[in-house]
Order: sequence, then structure tokens, then C-alpha cells
Amino acid sequence: MSISDNVLQRVTQAIGATSLTHIELIQPLWGGYGQLFRAYITGKPYSSVIVKHISLPQPESHPKGWNTPLSHQRKLQSYQVEVNWYQHYVNDHGEPSMSPVPRCLHVEQQANEILLVLQDLQTIDFIQVRKTATAATVYACLTWLGYFHAQYMHTEPKGLWPIGTYWHLGTRPDELATLPYGPLKSAAHLIDKTLNQCTFQTLVHGDAKLANFCFSPNDHAAAVDFQYIGRGCGMKDVVMLLSSVLNYNEPENLINDYLDHYFMALSQGLTEYHPYISPQDVEQQWRALYCIAWADFQRFIKGWSAEHWKINAYTEKLTQQALKQLTTN
Repeated sequence: MSISDNVLQRVTQAIGATSLTHIELIQPLWGGYGQLFRAYITGKPYSSVIVKHISLPQPESHPKGWNTPLSHQRKLQSYQVEVNWYQHYVNDHGEPSMSPVPRCLHVEQQANEILLVLQDLQTIDFIQVRKTATAATVYACLTWLGYFHAQYMHTEPKGLWPIGTYWHLGTRPDELATLPYGPLKSAAHLIDKTLNQCTFQTLVHGDAKLANFCFSPNDHAAAVDFQYIGRGCGMKDVVMLLSSVLNYNEPENLINDYLDHYFMALSQGLTEYHPYISPQDVEQQWRALYCIAWADFQRFIKGWSAEHWKINAYTEKLTQQALKQLTTN
């Protein structure tokens, strides 16, 4: 996929650079909606920027075959949500921060495209993308999530998803319809309601998988890709992260250590950002929702891709625990 000279000229002009020396394609956007690339520039205090160029006409195909008008509209809204996040939230994101995110340098919206120019995290030492996760990598991501959830506790999602995460039930009727009839399908709306009505709601990243984090050499994490940010229980992000880093053969005590680390970071973040909120109260409520969040994600995965590797003995056990918990409460 080539990037037009017109787009490159607009990027150069928008950020007031002297020139754009070369570009590096990072990846095409999911489903053929455009490109993500790094532009190297001169004439600014930073050496490069990240550009997300989004083309809005509906593509002809989809990687998993879910090419429907609803899927297209969800994707369009996700890009608008990301623009709103970068325009109206990010540049107020406190510094110094234990949950760093790219700064927004420029946004340009037209009828059929969006041009988003962001700070390149590589220029502030987040130079690594990791395809496999050591325990230190997982801890770094959980630290980011804990502080992020603490910072945005009880934040109204204006212009964001009213309910965050890309697998939220209200946006996935096709996958629910495909899910075989059984206890999980019957409980889908109760699972959703339980997560949405818990007392402590924050902003969730919404797609907090390993691929959406960048790392510094000393094991600090920063996050990118905020298309599904919105209101929610923090356990949703924790489950998404763990689903992307576990091989599901880990001893139970290691996963418990991960949860303990997350709640420690959340507690420290709440003490910093919202000292009037009891970290113990949040932890007590959210720990009980860990299995519920897993069941919610399994509802989506089983309807979306029934043979997916994220369906396994560990996730099935937690789903059964959630169903039992919901029926006995």
C-alpha cells in the first residue's frame, strides 16, 4: 500500500516541519481501513512522528469474514472515538505519568478520511514492541493499567464509547447470534449488566493486548491504539491483557501474582489521583468480577471464532465459576 504525496505534504505542513525525509510503514489498519506509518522529519525538536491515515469507505473484505454494515459502522465509530480521545483527553493526561500515552500533534477530519499525527513513543525511549511476554513485561503492562484505571476512575466518557471494549455485548449481536445455545448465551445479558452496573467504573483502554504496548529497555510500558476506550470495569482490560500473554500452562500462583501486582498499582494510583476513594473497596468489588470479565470475553470469542486458542481449560473454568457466581448471588 503506497502513501500518497498529498498525505505526506499535509503531514509536513500540519506539524510545521521543514521536511519529511522518509517514511516507514508500520502496518495496514485492520480490515483495510488505511495505514499506520512513521514519518521522519527535520525542523522540529523531535525526529519522527506516527501517522494514522484512515480511509473511511467500506472495504470489500474482512480478515475474519465479518464484513457487515454493522461491523463497518462499529469501525467508523471506533476511529471517531480515538480522535475524540486524542483531541479532548490525551493532552490533559497528567505528567509525569505511570501510564504514558502518545501526545496528539494534529487531527484533520474530512468526509471520507481522518489524518491523525501523534508523538512517536520511540522518541521518548519506548523503543521496543514485544511479541512474547516475560513476567517483567506483564508486570509493566499491569502497572500501566493500574495507574490508568486509577487516573480515570469515575470519568465520564464524553465522545468515547459509553461502554468500552471491542467485544461489548451491545455492539456484537452477530457474534451473540452465532454462539451456540447454552448457559453462557443465556447469561450473556446478566454478565454484561453485572460489569456495567458495578459501583466503580473507570475508562478502560478497550483493547489492552500485548501488541498495543511499547516498552522501554528498563521495563516500563506505554500504550497505543485507543479505538475502543470507554467506560467500564478495569477487569475487562486485565482479562484482555492476560488473554494475550498467557500460554495457559502457568501455575495458578503466577496468575494470582499478576492480579496482586495490578491491584497494588491501582491502589498507588488511587492514592495519587483520588485519595478519597478506598483502594480496598475497589479491589474487593473488582476481584469478584475477574471471572465475570473472563466469561464476558469468552461469550464474544466463542461466537466470533469457535476454535480460537483463547478458549481453553483455564478460561472455561473461570467461565463456569462466573456462571455459578451469578446464579447463587
